[in-house]
Amino acid sequence: MRILTAGESHGEYISAILEGFPKGVTICQDFINDELKRRMSGFGRGGRMKIEEDKVKIVSGMRNKVTLGSPITMLVKNRDARIFSRKKDDLEALTIPRPAHADFAGAIKYQENDVRNILERSSARETVARVCVGAVCKQFLLKFNIKVASFTVSVGRVISKKKPKNIEEIITKTEHSKLNCIDRDAEREMISQIKKADESKDSLGGLVEVWIEGLIPGVGSFMHFDRRLDARVAYYLMSIPAIKGVENGLGFEYAKQKGSASHDAIYSEHGKGIYHQTNNSGGIEGGMSNGEVIVFRAAMKPIATLRKPLDSVDLITGKKEKAMVERADTVAVAACGVIAESMAAIAVTELFLDKFGQDTLKEIKTNYQNYVKTVKR
Repeated sequence: MRILTAGESHGEYISAILEGFPKGVTICQDFINDELKRRMSGFGRGGRMKIEEDKVKIVSGMRNKVTLGSPITMLVKNRDARIFSRKKDDLEALTIPRPAHADFAGAIKYQENDVRNILERSSARETVARVCVGAVCKQFLLKFNIKVASFTVSVGRVISKKKPKNIEEIITKTEHSKLNCIDRDAEREMISQIKKADESKDSLGGLVEVWIEGLIPGVGSFMHFDRRLDARVAYYLMSIPAIKGVENGLGFEYAKQKGSASHDAIYSEHGKGIYHQTNNSGGIEGGMSNGEVIVFRAAMKPIATLRKPLDSVDLITGKKEKAMVERADTVAVAACGVIAESMAAIAVTELFLDKFGQDTLKEIKTNYQNYVKTVKR
């Protein structure tokens, strides 16, 4: 597959083109809109989420709600549109970059005096398009009973130690959560910390965990580095704005353990087949799925825009100034989880199609069923 996103944070539209997606998949537009709504949710979100009402419009690649195999184009209209492709706006130039944002490096790279021309595209608003694509991929994966879900592990220094048994538990326990968290006690502490950060005009980051359940062994490859499943998912998770770290399975804790105490031993049982009792590898061995639940965690840094800004420099005058203040969230960890689900779903779909074909859903199902029979034998 190939994916192209376009649009600026305060432009007229955010758009996505998905090419290489198979023919014959029924796509529910309401499913995509529900995912977009989830992306807008979470305690600690800013004023922008009160303005926007993200709804997707699919303008190509389908007929009668079924994919044609041609490029799928999706549009989401920005209600808070301030810049336009064909007419002049009245916005003042922004010349003071925010620390930890793309403003400074982007202005240097593109020799830009007005930082707005950097921040409009580098804004996390672009992830609207990724969630649209991820929602399409999720619907494809469900045809093979592959499910993707996420939950918030931490916000700031408040960490939940609870682990779910399966994806159904994640979905059930996060359904009415304000922070996409499965731990109600920890969530109350997280909300308290968010309120304190908001009062002090500060921001917070956190950890999200993504689970992929139902993927058969053998998706991905050890033959080519760019087709390793863990590498592909990690790459896509790291591409999310504000993500600074990614780990799979036991992750960095693996480095502290002895092999005898940490590697997942393999067992066989009549009626159950071959299985692992532990899942420290996070469902991936040698760059391939091993049949266990795939587990990734992503670390999100605090939001770069602060209402009590840090020191910066005016790029035109060179004088010391306070960083500019744009409308922003106090924390967006819950939304980050939804975006992480989308990126994981995209990565898995790509490698799934590499293995089982990508022209038509019918052909893919036939290839998949034949492979399942072989695996069972």
